[in-house]
Amino acid sequence: MKRWLPHPVLSALLAAVWLLLQQSLALPQLLTAAALALLVPRLLHGFLGEPLRLRRWTVALRLAAVLLWDIVVANVTVARLALSPRARPKPAWVRVPLRLRHPGGLSLLAGMVTMTPGTVSCVVDEARGELLVHALDCLDAPALAADIQARYEAPLREIFE
Repeated sequence: MKRWLPHPVLSALLAAVWLLLQQSLALPQLLTAAALALLVPRLLHGFLGEPLRLRRWTVALRLAAVLLWDIVVANVTVARLALSPRARPKPAWVRVPLRLRHPGGLSLLAGMVTMTPGTVSCVVDEARGELLVHALDCLDAPALAADIQARYEAPLREIFE
């Protein structure tokens, strides 16, 4: 099985994303999704490293739900800031201390912060063990850092470590 699906999580994601983008479960789309799921990980195996093994699926699903909720709320907040003539955002650079050490988990954390409108992860400093985040509107930098640690980093540590 490992030979056919060296990265099963990546294969499943590729197939699911293809089907979602095509908005169809027609036979040609299913065959294309299967071909992508089988071929892409095998062609890129030298670049991908070790396959991702999730230890806690329930935590991963709960984290995905939290992230989706945060993206919706942040979109509304950023829209209010952008559309309100009285809005005076307070941008800030926030250093988030990290206990997470898994390279895949760190990449995922940086991506999650960037996917949430209003924040951008700029540097993952593994030597210092911190993530540098730019926030569009931040009145309390320590509170934002604690929020990122509690909502994203803690579940990722549970999943990856």
